[in-house]
Amino acid sequence: MARLPLIDPETTSGDIRASFDRMPVKLNIFRMMAHAEANMIPAMRLGNSILHKQKLSEVNRELLILQAAQLEGGAYEWRQHVPIALGVGCTQGQVDAVEHGEYDAAALNEAERALLNFGREVVENVRVPEATFAAARAHFSDQEIVESIVALGFYMMMARLTEATETDLDPAAGMTVYDGGKKPVG
Repeated sequence: MARLPLIDPETTSGDIRASFDRMPVKLNIFRMMAHAEANMIPAMRLGNSILHKQKLSEVNRELLILQAAQLEGGAYEWRQHVPIALGVGCTQGQVDAVEHGEYDAAALNEAERALLNFGREVVENVRVPEATFAAARAHFSDQEIVESIVALGFYMMMARLTEATETDLDPAAGMTVYDGGKKPVG
């Protein structure tokens, strides 16, 4: 049971109501985020830009999102993003490698290993050792490096939101929510 009541989308108004009306599934994470009225729409826009506008590939993005969820104990994000990861082309072997923190697994290619080692440093230590940064930079552009940090930071925040408030887990909405996000948020 969530520590705070979930906002009923029917009781909202203005931009937040319009945002809820466009959602194919009114997930509890959004119903919890709605308590922060001034932050909900900007946060949703940032999340949407991470999912749909970054240069970073969908597979690499989802590996990082799963990594943030795994490292932060974000059960909600893990449940929602495993089906999305599989839907955009991640293999079960890649998902399993991230779940177990096995960044040298055969299911991951050299670039993915470098990215996940980079991601672990960003999440756990904030500062990234030079060798780890250089390994990621060998495979990813400056833009993709920064996008990776933004994606990790956003999903760390979302894990903290759902875990601190004990937001009730929804069934996985998977590609329904992902595909619904291809439309403007508001």
